[in-house]
Amino acid sequence: MTRRLISSGSPFERDIGYSRAVVDGDWVFVSGTTGFDYATMTISSDVAVQAEQCFRNIEQALSQAGATLADVVRVTYILPQAADFPACWPVLKRFLGEVRPAATMISAGLADPRMKIEVEVTARIRPAA
Repeated sequence: MTRRLISSGSPFERDIGYSRAVVDGDWVFVSGTTGFDYATMTISSDVAVQAEQCFRNIEQALSQAGATLADVVRVTYILPQAADFPACWPVLKRFLGEVRPAATMISAGLADPRMKIEVEVTARIRPAA
């Protein structure tokens, strides 16, 4: 069983010392992912737009790991303002509505005041059929 590190190229990973995702056997652990567009290092002020970007970032990490959103078994949402969560529901349903992983929402402060949502997922790569 091998352990493989996945990077998005975000300077946060280098500066803080973590990986966007870690693949360990069949498991993929994607770090808390925010709504930054890592190509431009910009972030929207709209929580739903940030949620959309979170999932684009997560999809990219999962793809590098050989997985997809369909492989997600657990998701954690972290929002500084719990009242913002309902605005994200249509985005969450679009990305995970058919997958329906186990989920938790936590209200807690995030590292940058521009961040309105952070999403962490765990996936298990399914054997080829």
